[in-house]
Amino acid sequence: MKYILLFFTTFLFAQQTKFVDFKTVSGQLSLNAKEKLVSGSIDYQFEVLKPIDTIKIDAKNMEFTNVQIDSKEVYSVNTGKELQIISNFQKGKNHLTFEYVVKPKQALYYVTIENSEVQIWTQGQGRYTSNWFPSFDDVNEKVIFNLGINYEAGYQVVSNGILKDKTSNGNSVHWQYKMEKSMSSYLLMLAIGKYDKKELTAKSKIPLEYYLENKDVNRFEPTYRYSKRIFDFLEIEIGVKYPWEIYREIPVRDFLYAGMENTTSTLFATRYVVDSIGFEDRNYTNVDAHELAHHWFGDLITAESSTHHWLQEGFATYYAALAEREIYGEDYFYSKFYDTAQQIKFASRTDTIPVLNAKASSLTFYEKGAWALFVLHESIGDKAFKKAIKSYLKKYAYKTVNTQDFFDEIKKVSNFDLDKFQKTWLESTVFDTATANALLSKNKAIQVRLEVDKLKKTPLLEKEAFFKKTLESEVYYSVKQAIVDQLENEKYEAKKALLLIALKTNNIQIRQDVATTLSKIPEDFRAEYETLLDDKSYQTQEIALYWLWKNFPDYRAEYLEKSKNWIGFNDYNLRTMWLSLALSTPNYAENPETLIAELISFSSAKYEATTRQNALEKLIAFKIINDQVLSNLVGATTHHMWQFSKFGRDTIRFLLKNSEMRASFERILPNLTPDEQFQLSRLLKEIEK
Repeated sequence: MKYILLFFTTFLFAQQTKFVDFKTVSGQLSLNAKEKLVSGSIDYQFEVLKPIDTIKIDAKNMEFTNVQIDSKEVYSVNTGKELQIISNFQKGKNHLTFEYVVKPKQALYYVTIENSEVQIWTQGQGRYTSNWFPSFDDVNEKVIFNLGINYEAGYQVVSNGILKDKTSNGNSVHWQYKMEKSMSSYLLMLAIGKYDKKELTAKSKIPLEYYLENKDVNRFEPTYRYSKRIFDFLEIEIGVKYPWEIYREIPVRDFLYAGMENTTSTLFATRYVVDSIGFEDRNYTNVDAHELAHHWFGDLITAESSTHHWLQEGFATYYAALAEREIYGEDYFYSKFYDTAQQIKFASRTDTIPVLNAKASSLTFYEKGAWALFVLHESIGDKAFKKAIKSYLKKYAYKTVNTQDFFDEIKKVSNFDLDKFQKTWLESTVFDTATANALLSKNKAIQVRLEVDKLKKTPLLEKEAFFKKTLESEVYYSVKQAIVDQLENEKYEAKKALLLIALKTNNIQIRQDVATTLSKIPEDFRAEYETLLDDKSYQTQEIALYWLWKNFPDYRAEYLEKSKNWIGFNDYNLRTMWLSLALSTPNYAENPETLIAELISFSSAKYEATTRQNALEKLIAFKIINDQVLSNLVGATTHHMWQFSKFGRDTIRFLLKNSEMRASFERILPNLTPDEQFQLSRLLKEIEK
């Protein structure tokens, strides 16, 4: 009978929210970094809306004890994916408690730092929180979460909501966080690390907390340069006060994405922790605005299914663009939409999945979704659009929504043809270029950009005068970048004068385009190209250093002396480049073994994945390979970042084509960790001799 019952109730699980409403949960957790374990006691309050015989909580690979309803033992089944509680549940309120322990396979990560320090952080978007906390993969089940966390003294511990209490007990500290409103489980978070923080207050009196690792405190201003301004702007632009009690931003190492909008506490990748020079190439502004916008569009109101995912990503992308317009101006805004239009048009040649489809690409959900909102906003007018947004957010606050819910609010303020709009922008993969160009052409810089792009197939002699005039004008820099890009395949003598004008604009982005597009540098352009080494851009310096070193062997020592103390971004891009070039320059390095050791060190687990990959790429490209390098490469295959692990696997596959490399890999196999042995053995079998 039990098995029949379980088979019958699985039909109901997808619609559990119609039968059961989970209200609140309190979790008291302990984390063991050495064993990579999470253990805790959980207390759920829920209400049965209709009689049901089984309720379920998503829980991957967990062990449970003391499962009770209203303090009485209850029959439960642990499927390895769910905790199923079986009883004769009648309408009314209930109290579920249990204890659990888990070693998460994903969603909660322990990142080891030097001196035995760790960072611990979570990433739940999708259906992943149930890997570390018994919760709900269904976004429609919104719960008020309150977490208490015990962890070692000396660390900052952050979770959702307000910190209500912090108590010390010997070498352990208990942090108690409390939420006031409900949210979907994928937004539950933890972040633990050694951080400093700065506290500010928004114009609306919302507390703002900005975190940085202790070593990065001098990077606070460039990293968070526009953060408070973005917060204040979005509250006004959206027209609805920030819907939570506090807002935090925390960088974490080896994060899987650019950022994640966990309710009240955004996590973001450390690549955006920059100094004033790094700010020019990879600042946090867009990610900052995008994740904050999600606190309305995603956290406050949540798309009921992946089909309507654009209601989160399209909105966050669009409002981030509006925030950037506020900071960087109209030309930046329109240029960005111009560029994304080109990306969408190009992708539409092969991408046959529209916005309103759960399988749509990120480009479609994010950028085409933002384009749809841009068109809608411009079509119905600013006043009507803002009125509809305000009504939409207030009506569905702390609930789930679909596209029709949004359209219903638009219909109240405008007679705009939403059926045609939906077919054109949400259901078709064809990009409406005519409408897009009409909107973009309101901007004078885009008018010139369109003229430039029409000349792509025109002989240089016929467009040279126009290009010269445009490069010397005050038009927005992205237009001038488009000109430099068109020059890439032209003969040097024909384009030299234009390249010199481009360099003399003294615009970092335009000069970087010159550095990128001119990989073969003639002698009579060397002095001009060398000025790029002094640009306040780590990216430009890396490009220029490499191409100068490659083109002019007689000057290699001079370039290396100039750059020997460069570090670059926090992924050490300039230092790893310098080391690889120094080691590849005959008779330059006095102590090559020391330099080799330093470069190999950058490829080890002491550093973040981006640094390790930078170093490994250079070690292999410059053929600086020994057993330690190969061991570090195999280590990449076990990393939680799929991009880095894929790099490791693909590089090993390439190296295994060489019989000597294969012998080297086989030699190091016994000295690897079990996980590394598994990965390497699989690759060795995959690529047989």
